[in-house]
Amino acid sequence: MEHIRLFSRLENFEKGGINCTKSAILHLVMHMKIGLPKALLYYRYGVLWETFFHELGFDVEVSADTSKETLEMGTKTTLDENCLPLKIFMGHVKTLIGKCDRILVPRFSRTNKTEEYCVRFWGLPDVVQNTFPSASIISYNLDIGLRGSEAAAFIKMGHALGKSKRATFQAYRAGCCAQQRLEQQNMRIQSMHLHESGKKILIASQPYLIHDAYVGGQLQKMIAKQGVIPVFSDKCNRRLCRALSKEISNDLYWALNKEMIGAIELCKNQVDGIILLTAFPCGSDALVNELVLRRVQNVPIIQILLDEHTAAAGLETRIESFVDILSKRRPYV
Repeated sequence: MEHIRLFSRLENFEKGGINCTKSAILHLVMHMKIGLPKALLYYRYGVLWETFFHELGFDVEVSADTSKETLEMGTKTTLDENCLPLKIFMGHVKTLIGKCDRILVPRFSRTNKTEEYCVRFWGLPDVVQNTFPSASIISYNLDIGLRGSEAAAFIKMGHALGKSKRATFQAYRAGCCAQQRLEQQNMRIQSMHLHESGKKILIASQPYLIHDAYVGGQLQKMIAKQGVIPVFSDKCNRRLCRALSKEISNDLYWALNKEMIGAIELCKNQVDGIILLTAFPCGSDALVNELVLRRVQNVPIIQILLDEHTAAAGLETRIESFVDILSKRRPYV
């Protein structure tokens, strides 16, 4: 039945005057390459996506780590008012055009009826398609609570790729299991770091800032150079963090920010300092960081705002100064 559905869709090739056999076209479809931009929510769902497409028999092309060139490409294709992570994402999309058959650009709206994502995720597929009309994208809509479950969204995407409901659901389950194993491993490793001796700094931010090689990667190297153990807000128990976020704010509804401030509440007595890492001009981060600065007490906090013009030298000086303050506040032998 799977092949019958595929053959019926392949009739469009013949109608378009393409002179090739159905078996040849079927081979191309079955070996379709899906591109994954290594930016934004790739750092949250990357393993799920890669496993999902591999299980369905597709090749996967992940864009390279962010570089200065990637950021410059994204900056040239977007408006100045767009935030740094979106500019980086657009640069990654551009590097994938011509290297793969489809590029995954999901639309994230709500995780439930009371939590939602930043509006940039709501219209991301539209922004990409209008910016790069020649790009062939594949998407799924995460709008839990209003338009169905995540599994239903993946099944719909699988159907668009010519896969059966059963095969797609099995691939989705495999992806969820792989993602869960990684997250549990990350939590175990971070728990070990929290119990180690020495200074520790919690980097509280969005995962696509913390773990991006060009953005948070430089910051992590600077912290490690100072002999400090970095702790990451996105490697805590997310369910627990969402519950603890109410200690700082009962009204916050941005999903990723709730998890971030919950991680601060969870770790504030186990670390020596906190870095609030923010990208210009993120409105939600600006509001949430102000809440943190006003309501979190008894732990030193520094706010670092990044954009495409941030110099590494100035950033390193701020990190060194912050670590010096922590050392004088709580000396270590």
